Amino acid sequence: MLGGGRCVSNERPSKHLSAIDIISCCNDCGYGCSGGQALKAWNYAIREGVPTGGRYGTEGVCKPYYFHPCGRHANQTYYGECPLAHRTPQCFKACHPYYPVGYNEDKIFGKTAYQLPNDEKAIMREIMTNGPVAASMRLHADFAFYRRGNTGGRDRGGHAVKIIGWGTENGTPYWLIANSYNFDWGEKGYFRMIRGKNNCKIEEKVVAGTMNVEKYL
Repeated sequence: MLGGGRCVSNERPSKHLSAIDIISCCNDCGYGCSGGQALKAWNYAIREGVPTGGRYGTEGVCKPYYFHPCGRHANQTYYGECPLAHRTPQCFKACHPYYPVGYNEDKIFGKTAYQLPNDEKAIMREIMTNGPVAASMRLHADFAFYRRGNTGGRDRGGHAVKIIGWGTENGTPYWLIANSYNFDWGEKGYFRMIRGKNNCKIEEKVVAGTMNVEKYL
């Protein structure tokens, strides 16, 4: 979530961090493509730094995402069907050969990392102050087919998402959350979950942090 959760922007185009660098090079963050822990990813950014990145095929960054999109999606190139699982790529501490900046020179380092309390107001305050936060939630069986509203069914394990904001609809408070299932899933890649009730344990393990972005200012 760190890779997609923070970007650096001023008058120039925004710079996202490389998710694949964290997945492949942070040995203690978790299990590579099989999952991990957001707080450890933040601590890796503080300790080692993370180069710039982006979606598959992004130009002008050090390490764009390694895997192409899979499956059929509206108005997008079809690369093939999705495998059951991806093997974690080998860690290469080098930028794309056409990128003009070296790997170490391109890195942005984390400044702070922390887990937020299980508290609606604290999460809202963090988003207002420092931007989106990473959250872990329990995944229900029908989540893959989400279109709108709440999800249910058998618990299928944990899932990492990014809470980017909140709102109220017809008197019901909700979190606005970014998922990683492409743009034609859910509400254009996003979904809403009831706020303040710890639904699917969404408010239990919320992680945030800050980055040293002075060189981009």
